[in-house]
Amino acid sequence: MTLPTTVRQQVLVLYLDTSSLDSWVKGWARYDGTGRTRPTAGDSDEPPYKTGVDALLDGWRLFQASQLIPPYPGAEHETSFLKHEFFFERLVETAEEPG
Repeated sequence: MTLPTTVRQQVLVLYLDTSSLDSWVKGWARYDGTGRTRPTAGDSDEPPYKTGVDALLDGWRLFQASQLIPPYPGAEHETSFLKHEFFFERLVETAEEPG
């Protein structure tokens, strides 16, 4: 007997060096809707991918990129949020638990 399956979403957020998908990953966050893993911020020193294109090559689907906003005059060298944010998703089949 096989268990019925359901589809769950995994989300990967990559913060890139520039607005180009082939630029280097500077920061990242992962979320697992399957419940198989429970990633947390700062749980690894190495990014899951070197670039956004590498995530695409591994089967992640890009569904959102951040809006390009130029710095305000005079604020070019101030620190702020990471602005080149890309959201990826992967749909994963999981077995439904009985009961």
